This record gives sequence, structure tokens and C-alpha cells, in this order.
Amino acid sequence: MVDRPGERDDAAREAVAESARWREAGDRIESLLDASSVGGAMARERAEGLVREVADLYGAALARVLQLVDGPAVDRLACDDLVASLLLVHGLHPHDVRTRVLTALDSVRPYLGSHGGDVELVGVADGVVRLEFAGSCRTCPSSSVTLELAVEDAVHAAAPEIETIEVVAAQPESPSNLISADSLFARVHTHEPQTGSWIAVPELAELQPGEVGGFAVAGTAILACKVGDDLFAYLDHCPACEKSLAGAALQRRVGFPIGDAVLRCPSCQAHFDVVHAGARVDGDGHLEPLPVLVRSGDLSVAVPVGVHG
Repeated sequence: MVDRPGERDDAAREAVAESARWREAGDRIESLLDASSVGGAMARERAEGLVREVADLYGAALARVLQLVDGPAVDRLACDDLVASLLLVHGLHPHDVRTRVLTALDSVRPYLGSHGGDVELVGVADGVVRLEFAGSCRTCPSSSVTLELAVEDAVHAAAPEIETIEVVAAQPESPSNLISADSLFARVHTHEPQTGSWIAVPELAELQPGEVGGFAVAGTAILACKVGDDLFAYLDHCPACEKSLAGAALQRRVGFPIGDAVLRCPSCQAHFDVVHAGARVDGDGHLEPLPVLVRSGDLSVAVPVGVHG
């Protein structure tokens, strides 16, 4: 039996809807517990006791499942977002915190690379992750914000027991090419809390290689580009002419290898390298990049509050 494109799209939409439903389960449980408080403190205590009993029962069942399956199957279970979150709640995740943090960093490394940066794990101890950043993001004033959002979110999702993420200074070969470790996280922490900055945009999955699409995300106009299998998102704003990039097209420069992609502004014809943090290739300036990551099974975009290039 051959799957038709329409059937695959329907299955993908159903998977997204199911993922969203389970992500909201915690909020629904908390709402029900709050509602039980109307009956008084005793009623809430009984409701909380019921939730604990059910959680313990399912925790015991999950522990039994892990005892019955083999190694490869355990790894497959740990790769499922919903199952992994339940294993973490019950302290049953098969991978230790260091392994999970390393996997999280690997998941965002391609995004960091698009900014000319990289990250290495220095150590994990007592609820603290220590990271070292390297590379060049000097052409992108918002890089400290976007990198922080990508890295911190990925680490906390994989290892919720982590309390603090610290950045240690790299030893630069050239001081001007270094991501400032002092400002990398400090800049974001001076802004308002970033809760709600990550917005699910499942429509991004519909973009085809070489295609550019415009989207409204949390009231912000963004432009998304697909180069090969990789997605890149930017604020819909040309720094050269201060106009919208609506109608922009991707081009490959003559003599450059496959995978090269520049975005041409339809108003002023300025060109920007979308694979390398939106740097302008025919003058000064750059587009303002936004992180695009898979979070809980959905393609999501982070739109930092009050950040401008």
C-alpha cells in the first residue's frame, strides 16, 4: 500500500494535534485541582492524593516496561518527546544528565553553525551546566539573544533538573572573532522574561527546498527560507532599504557550490546570505535571524521581546 501525499499531510496534522493535547495535559490537571479547592482544603488534598496515586501507578508500570524491553527499544522510547518527559518525571530516563545535555547541544549545533558559532560542554555538576562558546557572531548584534534562546531551551527540555547554565570564556585566537561570554546570557536576562517567546509554527513544514514564505508569528512578520533540508527564519525587514522582504527570492551565486543561498530584497536588490546569519554579501548590514527548532514535535520560532538588529 502506497501512502498518498494528502494522507501523509493528514497524519502529520493529527500528530501535531495529539502532541499539543498532551503538552496541555499538565495545565488541565492543575485547573482541575484548582477547581477542587472550591470544596475546601480537604477536597484539594484528596484530589492531589488521587493524582499522586495514579502517577505512582503509571511510574511503576513504566519501570516494568523498561525491565521487559531490550536496549535498542529503550533508546527508541527515550527519543519520543512524550515518553521521555514521563520517564524524566519518574526518574526512569535511561540516559544520565550529561548524555542528555550533549544530545541537546548536538540538536542546536547546526543552528549555531549558521551564525558562525559553536558550543562545547565543559561540565555538569550539582545542577549546573557549564558551556564554552566559540566562533564569530560579530555581524549579528542579536546573536547573544537568539543563541541563548536556542541553547538554554534545548538544555532545559532535555534535562529539566538543571538549575543554572553558566558560560565560561573561550581562549580566543583573535579577540574580535569571539562571542562575548560575559554578555551572551546577561543580555537576555536584562530583558523581560522570555516565557511564551517560542511559538509553534507547524506551517513551516510545508515549505519546499528553495522556497521563501512569509508568516505572522505572535504579531511579528517573519520570513522563512528552506535551503535543502534546513530552515532559516528572519524578521521581515530589509536593513538596506527599511522595507518588507515580501516577494523576496532565493538565488545561488555563480560559481558557488550547491547549498549556497542568498536572499534578494525585491525593493532595493540587496543580497543576504541566509545560511550564514543573514550577512549582507554586497554591502554592510545583516538580516535579524530567529531560532527555528523542533520543540515537542512542532517546528517553533523564537521571537525575543524587544530585540532589534
